[in-house]
Amino acid sequence: MTELHLWLRHETRSTERRTPVVPDDVRRLVAAGVRLTVEDSPQRVFPASRYEAAGARIVPAGTWVSAPPQTVVLGLKELPDEPDRLPHRHILFGHAYKEQPGAEALLTRFAAGGGALLDLEYLVDDAGRRLAAFGFWAGYLGAALAVLHHRGTLTAPLHPTDREQLDRTLRAAPGDADFTALVVGALGRSGRGALAAFTTAGVDPVRWDLAETRDLDRAALLAHDVLVNCVLATTPVPPFVREEDLDDPARRLRTLCDVTCDVGSPLNVLPVYDRTTEWSDPVRRLRKEPPLDLIAIDNLPSLLPSESSAYFSAALTPWLLDFRTDAGPWARCLDRYRLACHAYGLTEGRPGRD
Repeated sequence: MTELHLWLRHETRSTERRTPVVPDDVRRLVAAGVRLTVEDSPQRVFPASRYEAAGARIVPAGTWVSAPPQTVVLGLKELPDEPDRLPHRHILFGHAYKEQPGAEALLTRFAAGGGALLDLEYLVDDAGRRLAAFGFWAGYLGAALAVLHHRGTLTAPLHPTDREQLDRTLRAAPGDADFTALVVGALGRSGRGALAAFTTAGVDPVRWDLAETRDLDRAALLAHDVLVNCVLATTPVPPFVREEDLDDPARRLRTLCDVTCDVGSPLNVLPVYDRTTEWSDPVRRLRKEPPLDLIAIDNLPSLLPSESSAYFSAALTPWLLDFRTDAGPWARCLDRYRLACHAYGLTEGRPGRD
């Protein structure tokens, strides 16, 4: 394998504080012979000076567009709209393989430039299990926000914090004797995170997973005060909550938190909203009577940027140390990209290989 050159880009979304690789793991990569270029970023939770001390070269934000062709650009969330041709291999969460809005446009840019999308959601082992994910912290934050909102103590705008401070806030929130909660997808990473947050808040939620959703009891689902959805469907399933359910006068459900945020996808299990909520306005009312409020923030772990970044980086770094696209998990990512291009009738270029 030729020398791997990783380029950690600045995230353009103003609320994205996380990083896929923390400075301590950069030191491991550099020691193993990986070349690291890190863009300066005023919002990243770890300052550029720490990356420089770990052996990375620091460059201005946005300069990845002129990086050498064989460079692998590493990030988390969406790319800026320009350039219209993407010649590099990019590692990120692309949200482009399930007919999401903007998927075809993004894949067209890669195909036109000869680059490739190595989507982190599809970095999986032989059995299809995710190898690096933020799921635990997404579930933790989703349940935490749902509890705070339901108890009337969630304030906007939201700000990044740390777990110690968040847990103090959860424990201090006034209790509710009639508070019932349901976690759907309780056995997965996100579900386990949601359960941990509910435990911190002194709430014992009902736990549903495959067995309970295979033959869904929708009336039982709607009979809870709070629902936290942690299910990311990969095949079509009947929706958990439908538009007609929102108008059911017997609905007890008052707070709906969608950790998955698969909005716009035909596989969305909560097709009752058309856009996510934001840090500046984290809660949106879906119905006035009986009231139903939605929390659907698609970068929840960024509210605990240090903890979630370290968690993700620890899982991702071994696979960066073994980066190759001719076999193994990264090859599966490349194959999935090519399959997606084919589905849109795109002729993909020739991304660099190792």
